[in-house]
Amino acid sequence: MAPIENKVLVLFAHPAQRRSEVNVHMARVAEWVPGVTVVDLYAEYPNLDIDVETEQARLRDHDVLVFLHPLYWYSTPAILKEWQDLVLEYGFAYGSGGTALHGKTFFSALTAGGPEAAYRAEGYNHFPLRQLLAPLEQTASLCGMTWLPPFVLHSARRAKEEGRIEAHLDAWEHLLEAVVHGRLDLATLREAETLNGVLDVAVQGG
Repeated sequence: MAPIENKVLVLFAHPAQRRSEVNVHMARVAEWVPGVTVVDLYAEYPNLDIDVETEQARLRDHDVLVFLHPLYWYSTPAILKEWQDLVLEYGFAYGSGGTALHGKTFFSALTAGGPEAAYRAEGYNHFPLRQLLAPLEQTASLCGMTWLPPFVLHSARRAKEEGRIEAHLDAWEHLLEAVVHGRLDLATLREAETLNGVLDVAVQGG
């Protein structure tokens, strides 16, 4: 087995897991990958009472941060915003002395109800998905992290009946393994709209 080069922290956020057809399975797949730590935020903090010191320690101990979530109103579920507001504080994540996250990598793995065509200037949602996630990209920049485009499953509500979930989970596992073992060509990825379309050419050595 290839050595672990990057420890990956996956923050899983889904407030209605009993209705999840994809995200719950993605969290379970991530738990199987050596080098990946999965935290179910809604299970750990049902009252949104985030333990800042615990979360900051987790960030220090990992090289890559991943938000795993459904796309809710063009953003993340509420607990991820609460987590950002409390954990990424001045003096830790940014500002004077706030260098704890410098050099780390950050991206979002998400499911979207709309088809890919809806996330274009001429589409139903009027903006590309990466543009809608600009606040996360700017957060990464402010905190000195490398931002990667999102890993996305579009038309997630139809994915089960269309038989697309298994292939998506396989690609997700492949991505996580590539991240853990340092096999991603970051230069190839940075300008992409999503990780999905460039993953095959961006993974080095298989």
